[in-house]
Amino acid sequence: MATDDSLALSRAPFLPRDRVPAPGRPAPLRHWRIAGLLLPFAFLGLIELLVRTHIVPEHLVPAPSSIARTLWQLGGDRLGRHIGASSLRVFAGFGLGAALALVLGAAMGLSRRLEALLDPSFQALRAIPSLAWVPVLLLWMGIDEAPKITLIAIGAFFPVHLSVVGGIRDVDRKLVELGEVNRLSRHALFTRILLSASLPQIFTGLRTGLSLAWMFMVAAELIAATRGLGYLLSDGRETGRPDLVFGAILLLALAGKLSDSVLKAIERRALSWRDTTAGGAR
Repeated sequence: MATDDSLALSRAPFLPRDRVPAPGRPAPLRHWRIAGLLLPFAFLGLIELLVRTHIVPEHLVPAPSSIARTLWQLGGDRLGRHIGASSLRVFAGFGLGAALALVLGAAMGLSRRLEALLDPSFQALRAIPSLAWVPVLLLWMGIDEAPKITLIAIGAFFPVHLSVVGGIRDVDRKLVELGEVNRLSRHALFTRILLSASLPQIFTGLRTGLSLAWMFMVAAELIAATRGLGYLLSDGRETGRPDLVFGAILLLALAGKLSDSVLKAIERRALSWRDTTAGGAR
């Protein structure tokens, strides 16, 4: 008679090898995560070496130590104001765009007629580059915060909208029929089955929308901004300071990664009920 261990081992070939830990040994994924954290520092160290040995011209790619010195000279208060201004714009724009996308996406996912009516217009608007919106928003809203937040909301809207519509459309029909057999109300059918089953895809759209919000923020801060990471980027370009340009890029990368990690933690908690092969190695 087969034991539980033998049954587990018999299933192992159906999973990727790096996801099946050996008996009595720690899962190897932890080492890969540590390596993933160290990889950017190794890359920065390589750039430092290439610049210091004059293989890479410093006027094109400044040494990471020069970038760090520039950021240090800016001071914590000044950097905090720039990071805070950009973060507030991103979170306001992302919140507005994602909320609107969730509502419209759910409505279009539940109604084929509404999707047929609105989808062609949405797809046409989605193809418009971010910078093309700048003169329009300036004309309509002036140069205050409203056009900046609106532009960021536009960037966050479309990936979230697509993920909500696609997530609802991809729900297994058998699950819906099971809810109908159990005489669930339309509200219960949506919240307990359609929404729950589409959450993984919705979170993917939210994370994509958040990353696009940071990208659109740079374009938004070209609209008469006096502070923000996009302003620092533009100021470094206009004054011919690559160290400031790369410093702003580095801060953008760190802020984007931190916000994505927070959203990923929320996703992990909200979807803790999932049973996937990706959880084989932790």
